[in-house]
Amino acid sequence: MRPAQLLRVLDREFVSAAEGHHTPVMLWGPPGVGKSQMVAHIASRHRAPVIDIRLSQMEPSDLRGIPFRVEGRVDWAVPSILPDAERHGSAGVLFLDEITSAPPAVSAAAYQLILDRRLGDYEVPAHWAIFAAGNRQGDRGVTYSMPAPLANRFSHFEVDVHLDDWVGWAYANGIDERVIAFLRFRPELLFDFDPAHNPVAFPSPRSWEFAHRGLRKFEDHPELLQGTLQACVGPAAGIELHAFVSSLDQMPDLDAIVNGDQVLVPKEIDLQYAVAAALVGRAIRARDGDNWSVVIGNILSYARRFPQREMGVMLVSDLHRAIGGALFEVPAFADWAQAVADVMLYE
Repeated sequence: MRPAQLLRVLDREFVSAAEGHHTPVMLWGPPGVGKSQMVAHIASRHRAPVIDIRLSQMEPSDLRGIPFRVEGRVDWAVPSILPDAERHGSAGVLFLDEITSAPPAVSAAAYQLILDRRLGDYEVPAHWAIFAAGNRQGDRGVTYSMPAPLANRFSHFEVDVHLDDWVGWAYANGIDERVIAFLRFRPELLFDFDPAHNPVAFPSPRSWEFAHRGLRKFEDHPELLQGTLQACVGPAAGIELHAFVSSLDQMPDLDAIVNGDQVLVPKEIDLQYAVAAALVGRAIRARDGDNWSVVIGNILSYARRFPQREMGVMLVSDLHRAIGGALFEVPAFADWAQAVADVMLYE
């Protein structure tokens, strides 16, 4: 399932914890596709705490607690890492990350916690959702086969990689537009992991964020930039990204475009992707300005000039992902939509 859909599932499961209909959710996927970030996003959206328990780093007693003697009987000290309504809040997320990397004895200790929402005398607060995540056995991570009794305690979702969803996230989180443009140009490189070769660095949604950081840190050190990008996303993808970024000195004048001047669309496809991504970034940064509507209108006018109208549609689609429904309120949007109506209907 694509990330945008999974976010809706997780959001509904979080809300349903207060309604008594919550089912623990297990997210499956290869490394670097954003499983943990999706859980963190849902908690942040509801301003709720996340207790992240890495079962792979625990012993069974870490969950069950420590026994101690009280007047001739044995009682248990509840681990402080487990959710407590008084200390952590009445609602939140108990996130069992790396659950498939936990030894069988540890995962067995989690059975009751996940299904019955209790462990001995301890009980998970009523409004807390339980989410888990882990890699599949073919992903070359440290994994154990999930026991059937544990698997039967979850609803299971496979996390797919989807470029449009990643692009929406990237614009919202300030990822360098050059990285976004490159992945629009080379979409197959958003995630390229071959477990048979067990690479150290490889392209993934997570490592493209690293590449963004690398660009910001080393773009003024050209002798280090290519090696840094290769260290983030792997040798081949790093070289391609570096070549793409290096060619952008041929970009048209973006200031002239947002000012409404007549600027030619570059003939090179890679530069067209770069211009489209850069213009979305300009729109985001102009959102609080007095002439925001004019800037958007000029970008929409430029989008109509692309020789391949699908490129203009992609630009405006990304613009909508970045700024939302406010795009429809710009007077120029109606003219643009009319001009590409046949393409939109075809899509």
